[in-house]
Amino acid sequence: MTEKTSDPIDVRCVRLLREHVAGGTERSRHAAYELGREALEAGLGVLDVATTLVRSTKDLLLDAEDRADRTRIVAALGAVSLEVLSPFEMAHRGAREANAAVRRSAEAREQEMKRIAHAIHDEAGHLLVWVHWAVDDALRTAPAEEREKLRVVNERLAAVEERLRQISYELRPTILDDLGLEPALRFLADGVSRRAGMPVTVEGMTGSRLPARVETVIYRAAQEAVNNAVRHAHAKSVVIRLRRSRGAVQCSIRDDGVGFREKPRRHGAATSGLGLIGIRERVAHVGGAVEIRSASRRGTEVLVQIPLGVSHRASNPARG
Repeated sequence: MTEKTSDPIDVRCVRLLREHVAGGTERSRHAAYELGREALEAGLGVLDVATTLVRSTKDLLLDAEDRADRTRIVAALGAVSLEVLSPFEMAHRGAREANAAVRRSAEAREQEMKRIAHAIHDEAGHLLVWVHWAVDDALRTAPAEEREKLRVVNERLAAVEERLRQISYELRPTILDDLGLEPALRFLADGVSRRAGMPVTVEGMTGSRLPARVETVIYRAAQEAVNNAVRHAHAKSVVIRLRRSRGAVQCSIRDDGVGFREKPRRHGAATSGLGLIGIRERVAHVGGAVEIRSASRRGTEVLVQIPLGVSHRASNPARG
């Protein structure tokens, strides 16, 4: 194992290049790999390390005696670069694979929610209709003293039916698959307005249908942001605005609630709540970005922007 040294990275690069010019060994290759790993752990980027390698090579080239020396130095740069940058490649590959796994998991979860929602809506809904008919039949023939009890049962069944409809919609609104993002957001706004007793409005439009993955991500982001406004922000109103440009779609969800002072973020993650973290992760998986604008007692705006590219169209799950 190569011992760590406190020498600056540029000094170590020059030393490694000199060793490779003189004839690279397993020890020097391992030292180059360790240098890259330590640079990665220290938070340096590929561009930082590559710039240092080039500058170190330039210093050696200035001292080269002839063309043969310069050729060996350039060859050493290639060998050292491969070793120094390999930890970055492995880290990036691991991140890509992890992101792909998370994206597959999210898509599988969305499909399972869709299946459950349809089962609740269709199977449970049909069963409740049958029970309603049976109770109605019983009401027509029941003695007077039993009819009030049956009416109460009917009321309870209606409440269960309404609650199952809400659960089915929250899991996966069929209107999103059938009619698209705008109608689904308006349906969401109407439902929240009725239940929470506060106005939720939808403005703007996207024109034609968006890729299915993009519609799902924007809908889920709006759903979470609206729920946050109702549950935590003590908002009196929420406005959802949609805007589509040539290369991107933008959705803004703004409330007039208590707001918050967002804590510093590390590596792009929000620390203001799991809901906002979930929004960022969903949007990142389709190449988009989220901006949170909030201040204490001044409300909150969640701004989602997603580029519209070929990759979305190519990876669309089947609708319906």
